[in-house]
Amino acid sequence: MRWIRQRLLGVVAVLVLVYLFIPIAVVAVLSFNKPDGKYNISWNEFSIDAWTNLCGVPGVCASFMTSIRIGVISTIFATVLGTMIAFALVRYRFRGRSTTNLLIFLPMTTPEVVMGASLLALFLNLRFPLGETTIIIAHIMFTISFIVVTVKARLQGMDPRLEEAARDLYANPQATFRYVTFPLVAPGIAGAALLGFSLSFDDFIISFFNAGTVVTFPIYIWGAAQRGIPVQVNALATMVFLAAMVIVLTAQFVSYRKRKALQLPPKALEAALPRS
Repeated sequence: MRWIRQRLLGVVAVLVLVYLFIPIAVVAVLSFNKPDGKYNISWNEFSIDAWTNLCGVPGVCASFMTSIRIGVISTIFATVLGTMIAFALVRYRFRGRSTTNLLIFLPMTTPEVVMGASLLALFLNLRFPLGETTIIIAHIMFTISFIVVTVKARLQGMDPRLEEAARDLYANPQATFRYVTFPLVAPGIAGAALLGFSLSFDDFIISFFNAGTVVTFPIYIWGAAQRGIPVQVNALATMVFLAAMVIVLTAQFVSYRKRKALQLPPKALEAALPRS
């Protein structure tokens, strides 16, 4: 029983990870499939045609690049605005601060179909033409809450004594923010930006309501599912997953190198100690 208790958490964690990655593995395997028919749901024959000809099916690459462009633009605006809101909520006391904190969580808890329908009604009442601009505005509105919460958590976990030490050493507010505050908050901002981009790239419901004639990658997959999703979709999805994995592993490696660099070796520590 002791052996089971000691390893139960690790076994459960492995099983959960396997459960999460099985669908991704299936998508990756089927990207090398040559289906017998229009539905790519069962293995037929190994082929790399989808990887060597990603844009072989009309509309795949166009919708993919549209989602990339919308995701990048909305992430930039949402990250800038969300970071400023997070700083205001953590560092300043003002009237309506508690209400603002509550309102920030509402887009996260509101069903996307409600938000998508309400934004569609707003754009129609304003007679604003539906298209890429309305998708970007909608994505900024629902991703900004996630960015605020992520950056806010980073700010609240920061030691204020570091900034106080910089001011004690006669650093002005601009230098303190540039050399102390921003480097400490930068990992949280980067994580929030990656989260915002993934939410924007992945969104279907809000984009479907406010897209007009624009076809994003999720909308293309939804339409193609009725007549058979091409293998190129599996290849592009695998590329996105591999790119995300590379970014995460690179960030972990850089963080590990920084931690190792901050650790003083034993010989250097002995040399730094005063001799009696």
